[in-house]
Amino acid sequence: MEIVNKLLSQQLPAIIVVFSFIAAFIIDFLFSVVFKRFASKTKTNFDDNLIQILHKPIFYSTFFTGWIIAIKKTSNQYEIYKGQLLSDFIISIVLSFMIIVWATAIFKAFVQFVKWYGKTADSNKLFQQRMVPLFDNVGKLIIFLGCAYFLFKSWGWDVTGWLASAGVIGIVVGLAAKDTLANFFSGIFIMADAPYKEKDYIVLDSGERGYVTSIGLRSTRIMTRDDIEITIPNSVIANSKIVNESGGPYEKERIRLNVGVAYGSDIDQVRKVLLEIANSHEDVSNEPKPRVRLRQFGESSLMFQLLLWVDKPEMRGRVSDAIYTKIYKDFNHHNIEIPFPQRTIHIKKND
Repeated sequence: MEIVNKLLSQQLPAIIVVFSFIAAFIIDFLFSVVFKRFASKTKTNFDDNLIQILHKPIFYSTFFTGWIIAIKKTSNQYEIYKGQLLSDFIISIVLSFMIIVWATAIFKAFVQFVKWYGKTADSNKLFQQRMVPLFDNVGKLIIFLGCAYFLFKSWGWDVTGWLASAGVIGIVVGLAAKDTLANFFSGIFIMADAPYKEKDYIVLDSGERGYVTSIGLRSTRIMTRDDIEITIPNSVIANSKIVNESGGPYEKERIRLNVGVAYGSDIDQVRKVLLEIANSHEDVSNEPKPRVRLRQFGESSLMFQLLLWVDKPEMRGRVSDAIYTKIYKDFNHHNIEIPFPQRTIHIKKND
């Protein structure tokens, strides 16, 4: 019996390796055939991608876990450098490999989740679509830092002192790179508060306008009507007034056109002509319908306002130009006077 126990103790590492090898290939079969078949029956591709991503990490983890246990059970230990055992060195290499494999898999799974979540965020009551970029950037940063931390731990390095040093370095860097940090935190606040999102049409205080193409942690990029991309630091945008013409509950964009006519004009005819012009333009929306409002009695004219809607913000300038041109021509045709500022001067004579 003693001989059997001795043989088992000697052969135990090899037995563990064999069992881990068998278990790894069983897992390989489950992922390649069973789980893949179940995932193919669902409507979404998220589970298919997740199974493909987790397949190799679980296979390697099962296989190399057996190797690590077997190495620790080995009776022969060899010192290679100042108390560093060969077994510990090999285990550190294996653990580093597994950490990198798992970090890569988690990163890929996270990217797939963000893509899937981005498509369903509008129907999610807990998180909104505007949180997706922030969630994406913060998640990737956490994965990277977690991978670095566990790599250090796998080699037995104490990171406590490093963290203390990092705190001091962080203060120095913060003072030296305050503008960069201001952009970083402004980017986080913009993503969380969401004054605008990607594909929104915004107008800046400086007059630039265009579609938001990217919201990063450092800057926001917009594409102008001239197909020029402008990069704006987030700290500048966070402290500026932004007009989001794509915001609000309505998809269409309203245009207000101010029109002045001379006193004595037939206001019913003015309304009729303005509505005919608006309804005849192909880019003006029929719903909501164009409308005309008499806003005020000006110093030299009756001030009307023509309200109409277009589908996209970039159509405002082109449609306004076409409508104003048509108004001028039709007013001349119908003898509706467009006045210019006038002043009546009374000269008082002294007797």
